[in-house]
Amino acid sequence: MHFPAHTTASAPGTARRGLHAIEAHFGYLPDAAARMATSPQVLEGFQRLNALFGSTSLPPLARETVIMTVAVRNGCHVCVALHTERLHQLGADAGLIAALRAETPIDEPDLAAVRAFALAVMAHSGDVPADGRAAFAAAGWSAQAALEVVLGIATYTLSTFANRLTGATVDPELAARA
Repeated sequence: MHFPAHTTASAPGTARRGLHAIEAHFGYLPDAAARMATSPQVLEGFQRLNALFGSTSLPPLARETVIMTVAVRNGCHVCVALHTERLHQLGADAGLIAALRAETPIDEPDLAAVRAFALAVMAHSGDVPADGRAAFAAAGWSAQAALEVVLGIATYTLSTFANRLTGATVDPELAARA
């Protein structure tokens, strides 16, 4: 099975607008998007879900904590590199970035609770035990935030699975973050 690295010219017509938007955002066309464009619906679905996740009440570092938790758990080197870069852009502490990448303890209690909750959601297929729900709430997170974590997991499960299936590579622009 072959997943070509499309260009905006070679992609199926319905994927071109999405690829143009991604290329304008990044300044280049990431290999992951170029390969995902093999299915315009998957590309558009990811873009829509990603935009929705970006508009949630979760602060940027909490969203990135969810993303990195999913990316590391699912072994997606592309997402790990890309979101390591995003964490740097957000001014995240080097210790937080290292902990997310290495699955070691996080010093920030609110972000540690986000990661623990995301892992519990994935481990229990959403049926998080009462103590996991209580710990998330005790860290100051709401029921809305809990559902938004689920949205992030869904969004980045799609991305990580697609990246692994298509053999997406880390772009040269992100090689230092791989």
